[in-house]
Amino acid sequence: MKILVISNYSNYHTVRPEAEIFIALAQRGVDVHIMTKQESEYTRLFREAGINVSFSHPVKRADKEEIAVIRNYIIEHNIDILQLFNNNGIRAGIPAAKGLPVKVVLYRGYTGNLNKLNPASYLKHLHPRVDAIICNSIGVKNYLDKQLPKLANKTVAINKGHRLEWYADVKAYDIRAELGIPADSFVFVNTANNRTMKGIPYLLQAVHSLSPDMNCHLIIIGEGMDTPQNKQIIQRGKNTEKIHLLGHRTNALEIVKASDVFVLSSIKGESITKSVIESMSLGVPSIITDIPGNVELVEHEKSGLVVKRKNFKALAEAMTRVYTDRDLCAQLAQHAPRHIEENLNADNTAQEYYDLYAQLVQQ
Repeated sequence: MKILVISNYSNYHTVRPEAEIFIALAQRGVDVHIMTKQESEYTRLFREAGINVSFSHPVKRADKEEIAVIRNYIIEHNIDILQLFNNNGIRAGIPAAKGLPVKVVLYRGYTGNLNKLNPASYLKHLHPRVDAIICNSIGVKNYLDKQLPKLANKTVAINKGHRLEWYADVKAYDIRAELGIPADSFVFVNTANNRTMKGIPYLLQAVHSLSPDMNCHLIIIGEGMDTPQNKQIIQRGKNTEKIHLLGHRTNALEIVKASDVFVLSSIKGESITKSVIESMSLGVPSIITDIPGNVELVEHEKSGLVVKRKNFKALAEAMTRVYTDRDLCAQLAQHAPRHIEENLNADNTAQEYYDLYAQLVQQ
């Protein structure tokens, strides 16, 4: 079985769950070929696993020369499966497969931005040349199936699994000392780049709804959080001094490790949020909102808490609950990594990818 993967593997930490799928497949004898953008740490790891790597990732949308490169590669190497992960790869890969026996597999990691009435959708996920769509959650699969019921026989839900050992060497960073807050402060943390779907205004309002007597702080790590809207909410509340916008940090995982609870306030779009998986793998329980996909990630009152989206009062109540009930918080922390190990395991992911590819080749 020969697989050609087109994806960007330049950022080691971000792409790890995806990249490890194909290393695992190569280790079990699958002939894996990868087109990526540039040299990275994973280039070495791929080649050590016996994977063929070329820097031919499309940089334009549906460029004829780039399409020809992919098509020629498929023919020359007799590729059975063409796995496409991002927009440029999809827009070039689908026409490259025209008339060839190769199976075309796409990836979908979020809900929204796909509509059967939008002609652009038929250049990607709704294109009749697509043989299968891997969705990273049941929520995403349900969304796609609803857009076009005929997709139901093409979509399959497979999570991007993790391994707890990836996080075994992460050491807690003393963020309390850096910020000059009490050493016994209860720290809530959120890591995200500012986008509407992240629902940060609801999280900020939730903090202002907490009792001023609570010895707690909120740390937000990520770019673009100091918007006029966010600043206004922070400055007009009663817990202004307890909110800390750190911006981009290279030691984000170390800060999460030192925190007590991860809080996700997303309102739409996302599916299985990687930052939640990371926090749970580090033994940090999560409070999340009930958007499709993520509700599959956290078992309510066992490995975390799930609250209604777009509801800052519900967020505040959950934050107050874990703050006041430390036994519950400890219980959630204990079960969080166990849940990842048992339900979002990287070995299971690799097996499910293999099974799908084998089924398509047999067809």
